[in-house]
Amino acid sequence: MAVEGATFDLRQGEIVGFLGPNGAGKTTTLKMLSGLLFPDSGVGEVLGHVPHKREPAFLKRIALVTGNRNALAWDLPALDSFLLLKALYDIPAADFTRRRDQYIDLLELGELVTKPVRNLSLGERMKVELAGALLHAPEVLFLDEPTLGLDVTMQKRLREFIREYNREYGSTVLLTSHYMADVVALSERVIVIHRGKLHYDGGLAGLTTRFTTFKTITVVGDGLPPDIDAWGEVVERFPDRVTLRVAPDQVGRVAAGLLATATIDDLTIEDPPIEDVIERVFAEAGEET
Repeated sequence: MAVEGATFDLRQGEIVGFLGPNGAGKTTTLKMLSGLLFPDSGVGEVLGHVPHKREPAFLKRIALVTGNRNALAWDLPALDSFLLLKALYDIPAADFTRRRDQYIDLLELGELVTKPVRNLSLGERMKVELAGALLHAPEVLFLDEPTLGLDVTMQKRLREFIREYNREYGSTVLLTSHYMADVVALSERVIVIHRGKLHYDGGLAGLTTRFTTFKTITVVGDGLPPDIDAWGEVVERFPDRVTLRVAPDQVGRVAAGLLATATIDDLTIEDPPIEDVIERVFAEAGEET
């Protein structure tokens, strides 16, 4: 079963991270919601439409962008494909020109849009693909690994563009990504799916709280206690700095104890990296299934 009982609702204007390991059912879900796949059972509704009916009124209000597929004509400059999209979506001339120029500026496309798409790098192609997908100002945007294979600078540029688009048009965005920086930067809410089943739907902060089994305490100073190993699991040690791994319910006691018994210049308490939290979510989901 590719997707089984994954029930959720999205509010207008939300950017929601849709997470799961490879084969979890993320892309299948996005394809059903955009009308590319016909579900065997269950009901999906987007903007009041049943997606697989592929009604023009529905298609003109959504967009699906995938990081490993090209929608623009391979041998034509992006500008020519933009004109084709203008005709397909019946975009008024003034709106088309304004959005085209706005996206070219925000994404720093410059002369890229005058070159055949096949001559562009992966990052450059992804930028023109995203610009083309948004020319008709879709109200719902499905993004499937939009930063796949891009360097850090390009990932940041695309995230900023998506955030700006969401802010200006109030669009709803469902985003899948293996780069947690994308999710952290864009989404306050995340949905976790594993083997087709939904395992978490809530705030990103709540995900960390629910699945975190430890926090780290880093203490800096010349007077660190010799028995600091007794306060927690030492994961990093230097003469003037030690990092401990501590159970969440022991953080207050350990921090207070260290401050009271040692000469400390600085003390920081941190959650584990979000990648570690997500890995634990996937592991627990796998055990349940």
